[in-house]
Amino acid sequence: MIKRWQRLLNLANMIIDFFILFGCYYGAAGIWLKLIRKGDFNPSISPEITIGVGIALAFSIILSYYIVGLYNTLRSKPISNDLKWVVSSNALAIFMVIGVLYIGKIIDFSRGVLLLFYFFSVSSILLKRMLMRFLLASFRKKGLNQKHVVLIGSGLLAQQYALEIFKHPAYGYTIDGFIGLHDVLNIPYIGTWDNKGKAYLEKCEADEVIVALDQEYIHHFPEIIDATEKSGVKLLIIPYFSNLIPTNTCIESVGDCKLINVRTTPFDSPFNLIVKRLFDIVSSCILLLICCPILIFAAIGVKLSSPGPIIFKQLRVGKNKKLFDMYKFRSMRINDNSTKAWTTHDDPRKTTFGKFIRKTSIDELPQLWNVLRGDMSLIGPRPEIPFFVNQFKDTIPLYMLKHLVRPGITGWAQVNGLRGDTSIEERIKKDIWYIENWTFGLDLRIVVMTIFGGIINKEL
Repeated sequence: MIKRWQRLLNLANMIIDFFILFGCYYGAAGIWLKLIRKGDFNPSISPEITIGVGIALAFSIILSYYIVGLYNTLRSKPISNDLKWVVSSNALAIFMVIGVLYIGKIIDFSRGVLLLFYFFSVSSILLKRMLMRFLLASFRKKGLNQKHVVLIGSGLLAQQYALEIFKHPAYGYTIDGFIGLHDVLNIPYIGTWDNKGKAYLEKCEADEVIVALDQEYIHHFPEIIDATEKSGVKLLIIPYFSNLIPTNTCIESVGDCKLINVRTTPFDSPFNLIVKRLFDIVSSCILLLICCPILIFAAIGVKLSSPGPIIFKQLRVGKNKKLFDMYKFRSMRINDNSTKAWTTHDDPRKTTFGKFIRKTSIDELPQLWNVLRGDMSLIGPRPEIPFFVNQFKDTIPLYMLKHLVRPGITGWAQVNGLRGDTSIEERIKKDIWYIENWTFGLDLRIVVMTIFGGIINKEL
């Protein structure tokens, strides 16, 4: 069955990764010392240490891959899952080596080799995994490497699952049959649960049993669990409220009570919060120093453009619905509509200099002070005026979930073109996706996208 072949594939995968990682380190040492430094092939003391460090790095990274599940079946997971864990696992291994070198006071060791190794290993492993995904998808489309499942249910949930399997043959799932009240699916019908279903399941040799029962039939769950335990088949359940919960959920417990946490996000981890906050503090300090000439230029320009203060303060809603003053360079003439009206492309309130700083996003630079204070983050959903928050929370689904995190100067919605006078519904979808799928790598990606495409906007 598929389980036996999966174990062999995983073992082969680990062996291939080992040789790739070791080769990347040995190659990085050779390139750095022979071509770049033009020295002997010796990153530390001897070639033996090169081999030893290469083996140690390869083993530690493979162990990390195993722990995070990269050697489990990844049929329905996107390539971004590989990217996230390969990048972070390899980086962790490098930092561990640097830590050991520091603690051991080993100074005669080339950090350049480690840097080259990181880029070589990440790109090589990702390329290999993409190639494997392509080959396996090709095999599965031809009916090979299939995972056989039995589907229980004939309602909308079961039909939705079957449709997804039919739409994505590259996943490699074959539905051997289904157990339900009526023969409504375009797959072999086994029968009802009481008629033939229970007996079939107790002798089932499929790889997985998928339970997709509607609410009125959930009383069958105890019998189904008991039958799958007798046959030793893996059981997966599609809850009848699956359309109401996000992908990232977890099970918590209070005594013997099991609770489904439907709002699990990466920001529930204290480690992730520390990483993001440290990034905000360091980056905002650096950017404030770098942008000093621009800040002075903007301050003079605002002062000369029209009467009024240089910095415009506006009340916004932040994390946990806490109100704070957001700072911007003033780009408009003094008016009474700043708390109840959005800016439009041809807004007559804008000054000539204000149009320029809004066009180039220079007006947003004072928000780096908000980031340093902790009101905002460099990356996150844009904060909104309380007037509009009260309006949207009753009309836009899931709108208030954006306040689970600190608002940002830029964000996933903004780098995807959703800024200014654009669809609030689409913007919220992007914001929620960011919150549920956050990684440090995603923040770096948004920074790069902002620099190369998100600074200049379409305002006139």
